[in-house]
Amino acid sequence: MDEDILNKYKKAGKILSEAREFGASLIKPGVKIIDVVEKVEERIKKLGGEFAFPVNVSINQNAAHDTADVNDVRVFNDGDIIKLDIGVHVDGYIADSARTISLNSGREDLIKASEKALSEALKMMRPGNYIRDVSDVIERTIREMGFNPVMNLTGHGIERYKLHAGIEIPNVRTNIGYQLKEGDVFAIEPFSTDGGGKVIETDKVFIYMYLADKPVRFPESRKILSVAREEFHKLPFTKRWLIKKIPTLTPLKLNLILRQLVQNGSLHDYPVLREVNNGFVAQTEHTVVVRDNPIITTL
Repeated sequence: MDEDILNKYKKAGKILSEAREFGASLIKPGVKIIDVVEKVEERIKKLGGEFAFPVNVSINQNAAHDTADVNDVRVFNDGDIIKLDIGVHVDGYIADSARTISLNSGREDLIKASEKALSEALKMMRPGNYIRDVSDVIERTIREMGFNPVMNLTGHGIERYKLHAGIEIPNVRTNIGYQLKEGDVFAIEPFSTDGGGKVIETDKVFIYMYLADKPVRFPESRKILSVAREEFHKLPFTKRWLIKKIPTLTPLKLNLILRQLVQNGSLHDYPVLREVNNGFVAQTEHTVVVRDNPIITTL
């Protein structure tokens, strides 16, 4: 990997790390979700980063893809566990990291299972190792601590402006035969649960991603596609950002247009994911560059 590119990955990781810890310090009972999310996003910008995806705050049984909606009134509550998942890019070079915060939940062991699984997996991110063996370590570590890995959520390869670059690192052992190569970049994200070990889609959608320009009815539809393509670099975005970018949109009209753009194949939607048996879910994640001494950019 070119040294300039590596430095951009490192810079994105450093910005993310500071924003992640700042966000974790804000999460307290009674605090509005939207306040935390927007303050973290402001911090990312102030530090010189761009968004690789909206700041996620998935709570308790929700595992992923939850963020603040437009005019969101939800608050954090005592007893919650919150997955704070953040993506930052510098010139398209992405850092992706998450931690789980407990608000007196009593589920610290569940969080430790995810943390330990990540720690063990990161040690294996060296050239020549196989993804199936990394996944095996994640699964065994979580099960040995008395919990289940989430089988249908995975870590993923990262490339410039591509958050999910094709190659996955499952949280359970698979037959994936890919052999790690020096310079590969991956986000590893073990999810542990006291539920059944699988997530399903809910009817809540706050995050979308550009796919293609298709014929559309409204001028605002064309504007949304232009913003998603040119300003968001085809990376995931949220409704809150569009309302700020396109003042003529009302929340009602925005929801209507987004549904149509998903239906005609212009956008991909990311429904909030919930544990199938309503189990609690913990997540820990870092971005790593494969080397003989792996470089973890988001520590």
